[in-house]
Amino acid sequence: QVLLVESGGGSVQSGGSLRLACAISGYTSVSICMGWYRQAPGKEREAVATIDSENVHRIMYADSVKGRFTISQDKDKNILYLQMNALKPEDTAMYYCAVDPPPYYSAGCGLYEYNVWGQGTQVTVSS
Repeated sequence: QVLLVESGGGSVQSGGSLRLACAISGYTSVSICMGWYRQAPGKEREAVATIDSENVHRIMYADSVKGRFTISQDKDKNILYLQMNALKPEDTAMYYCAVDPPPYYSAGCGLYEYNVWGQGTQVTVSS
């Protein structure tokens, strides 16, 4: 069973930075899609960034975070990161880590909903 545990959320002022981490356990395949998502109060959940473990150059970002957020993977530690810089109040949301291990894995790992989710970590950006 794949388990995800997020950490690193908190409160920060506009322009600040945070790094989220997602510890991933319970899988052995090298083929897995991994991503970060967020949901603000009263809004639908949206994909923020995704990465394909088979090819770390296959990365996708939502337009709203391009140039500010960076997704990365530490394969040795099985941790997924989201470095968030130049944070804005509109980035305030609950952030979730999600993955698509086999049999859900699909090469490319686009900005769509994955099947296994963590519990989320809150990010609050004040102006």
